[in-house]
Amino acid sequence: MDRASPAPAASSPAARPVRATWRDYLALTKPKVISLLLWTTVTAMVMAARGWPGLWLLIVVSLAGYASAGSAGVFNMIIDRDIDLKMKRTAGRPTSSGLISRRDAAIFGSTLQVGSFAALWLWATPLAAWMSLAGFFTYVVVYTLWLKRTTWHNIVLGGAAGCFPPLVGWAAVTGDLNLFAWFLFAIVFFWTPVHFWALALMIKEEYREVGIPMLPVVHGDRLTVAQIGLYAIYTVVLSVMPVFFQEVGLIYFVSALGLGGWLLVLSWRLYRHVMAGRAVERRVAVPLYLYSMLYLALLFVAGAVDRVLLG
Repeated sequence: MDRASPAPAASSPAARPVRATWRDYLALTKPKVISLLLWTTVTAMVMAARGWPGLWLLIVVSLAGYASAGSAGVFNMIIDRDIDLKMKRTAGRPTSSGLISRRDAAIFGSTLQVGSFAALWLWATPLAAWMSLAGFFTYVVVYTLWLKRTTWHNIVLGGAAGCFPPLVGWAAVTGDLNLFAWFLFAIVFFWTPVHFWALALMIKEEYREVGIPMLPVVHGDRLTVAQIGLYAIYTVVLSVMPVFFQEVGLIYFVSALGLGGWLLVLSWRLYRHVMAGRAVERRVAVPLYLYSMLYLALLFVAGAVDRVLLG
């Protein structure tokens, strides 16, 4: 009898296929993006309760909110795998690299969404569950499947997905949505283009190469910075309006003016730079992009502090 042949090379550790780890599945959920969404959820809960909303409710809504937003991120990566492969900053995503198959990603994303909806329905409020599902639907269907590849209005209308977390937090505490809750929704809605278009200006060539009609690609830098300035004004005006409805007081009002003032300054600097005929530079676009995140986080903190201290 012949001697047993050597084990095939594929069985050696170096040749074994790489298996996805929990870190790869975590990456599917876009944790960096979710952090700000959860911040607006939690601070909205504090605003709604005018104080501490309760540890159990806070844990449930935070975990369920992460699961729902993470599920939306998973399906976004599944749908956009073809364009993610062509963009340098997204080519390494688990779905793009093939580390996680579309099937496995879909099972993972579906599990997150079902679990999130059930947890909010059972341990928060049904309205919170429906608001969370509405945010998922807006991001996956309205933005990713419909608008992203068809119109430069994609981030304006599809960006509404990021406006639902405050409604989830508010509804989880009160079981309803009052005027102030919808003001929070509107603030995020008009803030989103300011934040995203500042980024889009810096990576417009990547979008151009894959055929995504972001505003800087379709209409150029000048119209983009003009739109950024316009939406920044809308954001600041909306941010102070709750004061006149006596939903918040002096602490919030002063904070909104100060934070909004700097948002307008950075938007104006970017506008003036581009309108002078100069190409977009990171030194003028990055400060607006980064500050816009800080702006929203601090504005919501101001609202929470104001409603807790002033009742």
